[in-house]
Amino acid sequence: MNINRELTTKFAEVFGPRDTTHYFSPGRINLIGEHTDYNGGHVFPASITYGTYGVASPREDQKVLVYSTNFDELGVISFSLDNLTFDKNADWANYVKGMILKMQEAGYQIKHGFELLVDGTIPNGAGLSSSASLELLVGVVLEDLFQLDIDRLTLVKLGQKVENEFIGVNSGIMDQFAIGFGEIDKAILLDTNTLEYEMVPVKMDGYAIVIMNTNKRRELADSKYNERRGECEEALVRLQTELAIKSLGDLDEATFEANQHLLDDEVLVKRARHAVTENQRTLIAKQELVQGNLEAFGKLLNASHASLREDYEVTGLELDTLVAAAQKQAGVLGARMTGAGFGGCAIAVVEESAIPSFKNNVYDDYLKTVGYAPEFYVAHIGSGTTKID
Repeated sequence: MNINRELTTKFAEVFGPRDTTHYFSPGRINLIGEHTDYNGGHVFPASITYGTYGVASPREDQKVLVYSTNFDELGVISFSLDNLTFDKNADWANYVKGMILKMQEAGYQIKHGFELLVDGTIPNGAGLSSSASLELLVGVVLEDLFQLDIDRLTLVKLGQKVENEFIGVNSGIMDQFAIGFGEIDKAILLDTNTLEYEMVPVKMDGYAIVIMNTNKRRELADSKYNERRGECEEALVRLQTELAIKSLGDLDEATFEANQHLLDDEVLVKRARHAVTENQRTLIAKQELVQGNLEAFGKLLNASHASLREDYEVTGLELDTLVAAAQKQAGVLGARMTGAGFGGCAIAVVEESAIPSFKNNVYDDYLKTVGYAPEFYVAHIGSGTTKID
């Protein structure tokens, strides 16, 4: 039974038989370039084939009815287009509300309600960006249902606004960008200062990217994410007393090292050092991938994780255990945490023939140290958010 037919059947059970349209919005992994997006650096994400499916049908009144197969216990959540305020009791439906509101504020006409069934294959709290996946899904549903003339970059920026202004998470634009612009077998080298980007072919040649889920939920809004962002902003202000820079991403390592005395605070030195060195690693990683240099790319992943552990301090027992276990396995070129940290996922570049033993060995190590099991998914790089019928 294909997923479209299954979800059409479920939609009919929940809302009644309707003419429906189907959509898909991916999750994302970030190959390298972590916590650089809000520091004016480069990121290197890719959309994946895990994501959020949507089935939608228009209504004639002002009501919006939404249902998620992932939160069956919440049942149908309903709200009116006349009342798009944040409501804790609306749970995940706040992302739908926020997207409608931000599109209306941008001048797009959402004239009547609709029904939307959502089915997510991204593990909740894994840090593969299920929230941005949902935002872009809703954006594309609205674009299609209301025949809106909206370019993809505008949709991506509105998704980020939902996160920042409606949900209250001070995140950068990487997640929405990767999900909105993704292409099969390509990663996106994105300059978060200018939003210039380059689609980079990812040829794995006998290797695969394995996503490793710590199964420790990472609630982004409640994590130390905003604290780290504040520390970087303070570091930038202090460096700007003598340097004509707009962001930490403007610095190379030599300039940073020569001027780190301006920070006068060991914590700020560490935070800024990560932002600067990670940006440089990301630019080198693109060159290595283009040249098919997977071994060098793997070493950059290892260096990225060390920086996130030592300088940015966003890893923790679960991610460090998972990455250390992965890095010592045969057939592994490199491994690092991906996403905001404090739980969530890590990635490893693993020789395809070694994947079964890799999973078994890392599973055993992690279970012994942490006390519960991790999960593994082999990542394929897929398309961005799209209407699928």
